[in-house]
Amino acid sequence: MIFRTTNPRTARPALRKVRTTTTLRPLRHRLDPARVEEIPFRTSDGVRLGLTRVDPGDRAPAHDRPAVLLLHGHTASADMFLLPETRNLVDALLDEGHEPWLLDWRGSCRLPYNETGGRYTYDDVALYDIPEAVAHIRTRIGDRSLFVVAHCIGSLTLSLSMTAGLVPGLAGVVSQGVFLTPKLAGRTSLRMTLAGELLKSRIDHIPVDFRKVGLRSKYTPLFALASRKATCPDPTCQILHNSAWGTGASLFVHEHLTDATHDRLADLLGPAPLWILPHLRRIELARTVVRWHDTDHRYRALPQNALDAAARIDTPVLLLAGSENGLWLDSQRLCRDVLARRQPQLDVTYTEIPGYGHLDTFLGRGAALDVFGHILDFLEERR
Repeated sequence: MIFRTTNPRTARPALRKVRTTTTLRPLRHRLDPARVEEIPFRTSDGVRLGLTRVDPGDRAPAHDRPAVLLLHGHTASADMFLLPETRNLVDALLDEGHEPWLLDWRGSCRLPYNETGGRYTYDDVALYDIPEAVAHIRTRIGDRSLFVVAHCIGSLTLSLSMTAGLVPGLAGVVSQGVFLTPKLAGRTSLRMTLAGELLKSRIDHIPVDFRKVGLRSKYTPLFALASRKATCPDPTCQILHNSAWGTGASLFVHEHLTDATHDRLADLLGPAPLWILPHLRRIELARTVVRWHDTDHRYRALPQNALDAAARIDTPVLLLAGSENGLWLDSQRLCRDVLARRQPQLDVTYTEIPGYGHLDTFLGRGAALDVFGHILDFLEERR
């Protein structure tokens, strides 16, 4: 087992402190605080979320500032777009005269819902979080263009919102990692199923910060399993890069992260709730985004099968993926091919980033050079 030793004077306490309030953890960035507007935001089903606007200042005339909503993946947060240690996506958007908006939906690690509070499914994100955030942004920007750049589960749930017709009139969507046709490796799918069945009676989430849970905890076997054949001594890196919360997948290309980003992994990605696995498993088996709630009338606005309702997509979509994506494999290429056959009238393009994995398309040291240009070109062409 490979574990990094920690200085006892700076080590975090072994006892896990679980947040019981919905107070958002502060964003970490190097922007002028006066330009970062935190907006109180609560969905119609009563869940407090985080919505943040970054003022572009005088970089573009007010009437010519397209707004861009950024959606993180599950257990990540808006922090993934604001890395202070490197040139991040918000920096790139500001330099091009865009107005960034960042949503911390209920799967954010800046919020406590993955560990405590009411359980949810991806139906809730698609029905409440994304459409209501979009509606709020529209009240502020008027008739200006609104784009969305979405990562991982943020993109997957956005596809459900789009095919339900809940976010009409977007100027364009950039989807990273996965969109309408999720595809996992066989061993990842198997481990996900086994973890859900074998662990659900003992734990309800898988943590990523070994320093918080301690050596003598019920989570230790999971970290030990993740450390097998690992080349990095950091337990957090092992359970993310070497195991993806125990599924055997990989979330990033290790050498693409700066030391500072690597040391912050436990802040950038939080615990993964096991109770979401049945919905994710149903989605993966169907090879498309499917609704979880079949009898609850509140969710009837969502299609039972998003791929069958793909004709409702009314905006250009750029499918983006790293060639070395160790989690979703070639899901985006598959999506392009399926939509080309089933819905050839849609404006859908696919771009593959050579040598990149999943998260490093945003967190990588070279992402500003290798990835962001594709996003900015897509936005500029449809501005």
